[in-house]
Amino acid sequence: MSEQDNTYRITDMVPSERPRERLAHHGPQALSNAELLAILLRVGVSGENAVQVGLRLLRTFGGLTGLYQAPFDEVCAQRGVGPAKAAQLKAAIEIGYRLKLENPNERTSIHSPEDAAALVRYEMSAFEQEHLRVILLDTRNRVLDIVEVYQGSLNSSQVRIGELFKAAIRRNAAAIILVHNHPSGDPAPSPDDIAITRAVIQSGKLLDIEVLDHLVIGHGGYVSLKEGGLGFN
Repeated sequence: MSEQDNTYRITDMVPSERPRERLAHHGPQALSNAELLAILLRVGVSGENAVQVGLRLLRTFGGLTGLYQAPFDEVCAQRGVGPAKAAQLKAAIEIGYRLKLENPNERTSIHSPEDAAALVRYEMSAFEQEHLRVILLDTRNRVLDIVEVYQGSLNSSQVRIGELFKAAIRRNAAAIILVHNHPSGDPAPSPDDIAITRAVIQSGKLLDIEVLDHLVIGHGGYVSLKEGGLGFN
């Protein structure tokens, strides 16, 4: 059964929200990783549109880097992929990798909460569980990496602050931005969200790594704790 035969079709989406149309009007930088993969995949499978297949691939392999490093046969074996699509995905990621080598200074820069949210909002708003990610930034607020640290129900007693800084220390990041989603769709920060933010800020001061913000992603929106003065007193 093809994507056209189920109720999860991309064609059921509002035209302005479809990946190809969004790319045409806003440029490829406005699309999430899952949307970019969806354009390469073209169609999904029964129960999943192309964006959802792309999101599943990112989850399975741990992001674009994992997909890039995964053996060709493992990518082929994923439901909805096969040799032709696996080759397209591998080729596209390799082109991006080679382009980055040619232009090491052309990294995405973060100038506002909206810039940070745009990197992850589409993908994270679709998660059915909470995910906590850390955006690593250099001294010019350019993105070094986006690292997923936790998945599942999060509260201040479960989150180990040291884990949030592990990748930042390894990559010599100058600053970080925390991002997590609320599967309920309501991005209003909880008391635990504020408590985690305060603890991370204090630890960042000791490590000389600035915590620029903490974003909570919901369905169709986000909240910046820094803009709201929550935990950043």
